Amino acid sequence: MIKTIILFLIIMGIVVISHEFGHFIIGKKNGIRVVEFAVGMGPVLFSYEKGGTKYSLRLLPIGGACVYDGEDGVMAQEAGSMGQNVIPETGSIPGTEDRIKPEGIAFTEAGVWARIATIFAGPFFNFILAFVMAVIFSAFNGVDLPVVGAVLEGSAAQEAGLEKGDVITKIGREPIHFYKEVWMIASFNEGEPLEIYYERNGKKDMKVLYPKYSEEDGRYLIGIVNGEEYLKCNALQIFQYGFYEVEYWVKSTYKSLRMLIQGQVTKDSVAGPVGIAQIVGSSYNQAEENYGTPYAILIMIEIIVLLSVNLGIMNLLPIPALDGGRLVFMLVEVIRGKPVPPEKEGMVHFAGLVVLMILMVFILYNDIMRLVR
Repeated sequence: MIKTIILFLIIMGIVVISHEFGHFIIGKKNGIRVVEFAVGMGPVLFSYEKGGTKYSLRLLPIGGACVYDGEDGVMAQEAGSMGQNVIPETGSIPGTEDRIKPEGIAFTEAGVWARIATIFAGPFFNFILAFVMAVIFSAFNGVDLPVVGAVLEGSAAQEAGLEKGDVITKIGREPIHFYKEVWMIASFNEGEPLEIYYERNGKKDMKVLYPKYSEEDGRYLIGIVNGEEYLKCNALQIFQYGFYEVEYWVKSTYKSLRMLIQGQVTKDSVAGPVGIAQIVGSSYNQAEENYGTPYAILIMIEIIVLLSVNLGIMNLLPIPALDGGRLVFMLVEVIRGKPVPPEKEGMVHFAGLVVLMILMVFILYNDIMRLVR
């Protein structure tokens, strides 16, 4: 249990710090005053000041905040709890009244493109972190090639004419680089025919595969088994497949979100902090037991890629209180040539924050209920 908590804190800390550092460094580059750089939310456990900026570690390890001198005082306290930047009214944070004012300008005094860059930098740095971790993962783990290891008797793959040893290169319009991409497409398939492009003995071909529904598994299956063939990446390939790894998790996150919006995902498929901690602990223990500590560490690196991509994408959604919601208002400002009145924007973000807090409570409750079953 202690090991699970430590691993969770390390992983979430890396992901959140990356996000907030993006806001922080680009804000600083644009001359914007940063009032506080916080990791976590809730009561402060530890803090120190440097150059007029307060650096703090807070109790709840489920987010962070990069607090700018500016507006939206109504959101100054906890809007950063989901990995957000916060733009408070000057002096609105308790205990900051007598602090040295950092050099620079208020957020609202910066040009619109400087503000857009500062807000966008958080999610962007999550993608940078994901890419770096993916390169490390590819360098040490290699690449699970999309080779057919076996074709199940009576399956859709057998009926289509696929054979052991076939190398799948594309499914429909999606290029295939890893076997897990084949698994992902098969998992999200709802019975639609799949055009399978492959190579066999150096020759390229295409078969149309019709997935079969399995009552036992509750989904459509294609009947292919992983060949478990790995490519040891060279110095250039680790960057190439590092990019493909990030692309895979972007596609997976997008498909999951689409299914969630369409109501095709149950509440038990959505995990919050407790659920993520449980996944981290079980993944590490299983990997360590079966393959040893070095491989378990690689699995943790892959989880960092997944969570960082998720945080980056979620924050770019045009939802009030998230980075994407703020970017919408700034793009409106670019089009109109003048900003939306701050009080109106603040009301919209506050309403979004309330909804997000309610959603977080629901997810946390669902995590706990799943844990005690």
